[in-house]
Amino acid sequence: MKPAEQYIFQTPEPYRSIMLHLDLLIKKVIPEIDLKYKWKLPFYYLDDKTMFCFFNFRKTYVDLGLPYGSQLTDQTHLIAGKNRKMMRSMRFTSLEEIDDKQVTQLLLALQAIRSK
Repeated sequence: MKPAEQYIFQTPEPYRSIMLHLDLLIKKVIPEIDLKYKWKLPFYYLDDKTMFCFFNFRKTYVDLGLPYGSQLTDQTHLIAGKNRKMMRSMRFTSLEEIDDKQVTQLLLALQAIRSK
């Protein structure tokens, strides 16, 4: 098992299920995406050098980190966090909180930005 997959599978429930659901959603929306392991976190890349998003499990939630999220025009569901200039994220504490349509729109908007 690859380190990124191991990170996901070693995360306790319900956070593992959140990451598995988001993983399937990300791969469905952007089939060419590549899952790697960087800075001890699962990172998705559009190509070898273009960071797209990542998972970060934090005791009570899963952070779907978006390194260039600050460039998105709709920041409604994004969290900036302290000292984050470019980074934005979505946080999930349960599977029920995930709005597939909302996440899909966010991923497609970010892909348009990162593919330029």
